Amino acid sequence: MSWIDIPDGSPFGPDNLPLGVFQRGDEEPRIGAAIGDQIIDLTPIASAQHLESAQQFAQPTLNGFLALGRPVWSATRAWLLDLVNDRDAVEPHLIPQSEVTMLLPFEVGDYVDFYASEQHATNLGRLFRPDSEPLLPNWKHLPVGYHGRAGTVVASGTDIVRPSGQRKAPDANAPTYGPSTRLDIEVELGYVVGTPSTLGKPVSVDDFREHVYGVVLVNDWSARDIQGWEYVPLGPFLGKSFATSISPWVVSLDALEASTVPLPTQDPPVLPYLAGTKLVNYDITFEVRINGHLVSIPPYRDIYWSPAQMLAHMTVNGASVRTGDLYASGTVSGTEPNQLGSLIELTKAGREPITVDGKDYTFLQDGDEVSITAYAGTLHLGEVTGRIIPG
Repeated sequence: MSWIDIPDGSPFGPDNLPLGVFQRGDEEPRIGAAIGDQIIDLTPIASAQHLESAQQFAQPTLNGFLALGRPVWSATRAWLLDLVNDRDAVEPHLIPQSEVTMLLPFEVGDYVDFYASEQHATNLGRLFRPDSEPLLPNWKHLPVGYHGRAGTVVASGTDIVRPSGQRKAPDANAPTYGPSTRLDIEVELGYVVGTPSTLGKPVSVDDFREHVYGVVLVNDWSARDIQGWEYVPLGPFLGKSFATSISPWVVSLDALEASTVPLPTQDPPVLPYLAGTKLVNYDITFEVRINGHLVSIPPYRDIYWSPAQMLAHMTVNGASVRTGDLYASGTVSGTEPNQLGSLIELTKAGREPITVDGKDYTFLQDGDEVSITAYAGTLHLGEVTGRIIPG
């Protein structure tokens, strides 16, 4: 790889090659692979080499490629790994990332958000139910989740408008309406569905890799004051649905294979449809920055529920998944104070401010920019960013 200049610390080495959708100037959006700080424009190379899936790389979303399924995904990765050694083929079609705009990488079909971190669920349980058990009775029997709003999943870099809604202070007699004053982040890992399933036929935990192509980074922005007033009894709604940001590059499960780790022990034992011999997690560490200042480093490896179990539970009632569906882990939090994946945890619901740039800090302010990056060993997963603007 000596012929490609890969800057030190670049998130995209030759063993990664994630796929995304880019647009240069007024050219048509199309699919590329990231390497270093450049993009390999795959359309002309695949066409010249008569690749069977070449026409899919000329599309403005990854959906057509995702629908081709696991054999094509694996063959494409093998092709990419060989391709980066072919200087004659690649060099004429390298484009600096600084010259393009990265777009939403796939058209999102449905969006589901889980609650898979035991540490996060325990932390929130202690905050909200200090006199009760932190985990509700169902939590260790099934991956708790809810359906979100696919239409407000946005590309990294999209400004986030501060949402307004009803909120009720604990000492108030009635709710008021206005901009959220407790705007928060949620650090998550998102799974991108490629191969659809059949309505009425659950997906087995052992078939996870046949349906899921890869992962993106997720910031599931949350308005805690709106959420706290509305969520009983039906769960999250307007406090979550205003925006969810995802990273522009989709990292394949094949690229992540070397970072798999065993699933933590699940006690009590799960029901048969959630049990399997291939259940794994990924050894991924996130870094969260607010206005450039590092505030947390949540670890993913100890997430209680595996992505295969999330998919199996999501479909056990016969619900189908479609190409482009996105499901996310829920907030990723660890056991240490600097491993918490949301401000509500980091600040004990605003009661104990953290220090950011030498100042006390609780929830997001207008103008704040949040950046979430992640890496699995030497394999980086890119970045998802968003800046808060007034409503």
